[in-house]
Amino acid sequence: MDKLPKIGLPIIIGVVLLIIVLAKSAVTIGSGEAGVLYKTFGGGVVTDKPPLGEGFHIVAPWNKVHVYEVRRQEIFEKMKVLSSNGLDIQLDASAWYKPDYDNLGKLHQEIGENYLQRIILPTIRSAARSVVGRYTPEQLYSSKRDAIQREIFEETKKIVDDQYIVLDEILVRDVTLPPTIKDAIERKLKQEQESLEYEFRLVTAEKEAERQIIEAQGKADANKILSASLTDKILQDKGIEATIKLSESPNSKVIVIGSGDSGMPIILGNQ
Repeated sequence: MDKLPKIGLPIIIGVVLLIIVLAKSAVTIGSGEAGVLYKTFGGGVVTDKPPLGEGFHIVAPWNKVHVYEVRRQEIFEKMKVLSSNGLDIQLDASAWYKPDYDNLGKLHQEIGENYLQRIILPTIRSAARSVVGRYTPEQLYSSKRDAIQREIFEETKKIVDDQYIVLDEILVRDVTLPPTIKDAIERKLKQEQESLEYEFRLVTAEKEAERQIIEAQGKADANKILSASLTDKILQDKGIEATIKLSESPNSKVIVIGSGDSGMPIILGNQ
């Protein structure tokens, strides 16, 4: 009986140690995450194997697991940049990004968990300054927003693709100009619009005048052709046809045949 406590104590201690080891060794990777294994006595960061996926994992207690979110993420950034003529422009942009899953170990080893601050944001800012500096404030305000969005994305992507980062898109959400410049651009655009409307009215009036001239010329040509084709014989035949139709009318009348000019009938009577 005296030996039981001596035997039971080591067992209890062993169980406690086992629980501690299991707790240190158990790693749970959440949804949309992946883990990079760091082997303390085995060469450091594991880069030649896929990262640890979602779920429960057992690792040696002396190793570490660094967990990364591998879903698409979004970052918002407000930047002050200069236009081609040196004016301050505020650019509001956002980026969709995520780490390259297959190269997560290399990302952790070469850049680290704060890759957003080290790589993505500085690259976006640099690309934005470079691209916006090619355009005037008027271009940025009116017609070139899609172009600068595409160019900023392309310049940023060329850099981050080599840094084990996947850049899906960069969106330029707003371009803010100095108030005086914005007002001047709006006035200029309004004047240009009014000028275009005036030119449109002039062109429309000119085309209408041309149409009327062509229509009048057509009628004149038709009258010439008709006059040339009307001989005295045709006129007499038309007069006879008209006389016959009038004679059939129930209205009172007197028709004198052959007493008009060129032998045309004269019609007298009440309508």
